[in-house]
Amino acid sequence: MKILVPGGAGFIGSHYVRSLLSGAYPGYENARVTVLDKLTYAGNQANLAAAEANPRFAFVRGDITDAALLRDLVPGHDMIVNFAAETHVDRSITGAGDFVTTNVQGTQRLLQAALEAGVRAFVQVSTDEVYGSIETGSWAEEEPLLPNSPYSAAKAGADLLCRAYHRTYGLDVRVTRCSNNYGPYQHPEKVIPLFVTNLIDGMPVPLYGDGRNVREWLHVDDHCRGIQLVADKGSAGEVYNIGGGVELTNLELTERLLAAFGVGWEMVEHVPDRPGHDLRYAVDSSKIRSIGYRPVVDFEQGLADVVRWYRDNQDWWRGLRVTTS
Repeated sequence: MKILVPGGAGFIGSHYVRSLLSGAYPGYENARVTVLDKLTYAGNQANLAAAEANPRFAFVRGDITDAALLRDLVPGHDMIVNFAAETHVDRSITGAGDFVTTNVQGTQRLLQAALEAGVRAFVQVSTDEVYGSIETGSWAEEEPLLPNSPYSAAKAGADLLCRAYHRTYGLDVRVTRCSNNYGPYQHPEKVIPLFVTNLIDGMPVPLYGDGRNVREWLHVDDHCRGIQLVADKGSAGEVYNIGGGVELTNLELTERLLAAFGVGWEMVEHVPDRPGHDLRYAVDSSKIRSIGYRPVVDFEQGLADVVRWYRDNQDWWRGLRVTTS
């Protein structure tokens, strides 16, 4: 088995690669892994340091929009697991064009290369944000896509291209849509590592609006196990939601992080809400549970482990904070 992992130097992609090469996924202990990554601000080759000595690992620096590169690289791979994307909502608001180029055009070129090379299966890693905002209940996979940010709209476009390549050409494409991830190696522009690294440095944390936005939290390890389950047991043309089952308002999340550092609300700086800020995300994960998925990382323990990781790995994130201003 030979697997191509575009975006494999990013937060979630690198966790998947490290887990795959460490033998965490039964039946894939001998899989060979090729990471394709452009190494933009979010892609960090240091995330793959643990994989570089493995003889089953290869790294290619390149762009998923480069059709000529893909024509040379994709043949010979049995599966593509695509993590490559521009992902930060705030960045999409100030620069939507890059999100359309990478997330839509890049995904189309990967799909086309997979089709031409006869790749057995293509797993597209997407997001719950494509559904928009939901006041009560949770989204099932059949819900309409109603994205509200340039980021989520670009991801929705990629999802629809995946559907089209399955329906039109018969390509085996499977899409996963996850809730908010957290874990080690997450870029410090994201809310949990941003708050943690600020608090390590004694700096206030910026809380959007009234803090009542609700998110469902999923540890990156549970997410990657769900992705692998879909790669192994999912069905062609299907979409699978992957949720963590823990819903918190941003106020509640902030309260937990303040408590972890023994500080109070004086460390919170209220900032204007961002445009189009979705109020609540929640996914129905019953479909992926029907093929064996269960989240196993306890949120309170997972959050404590993340705080400890950022305390212990300051050399990894301090240089990255420059890019968040």
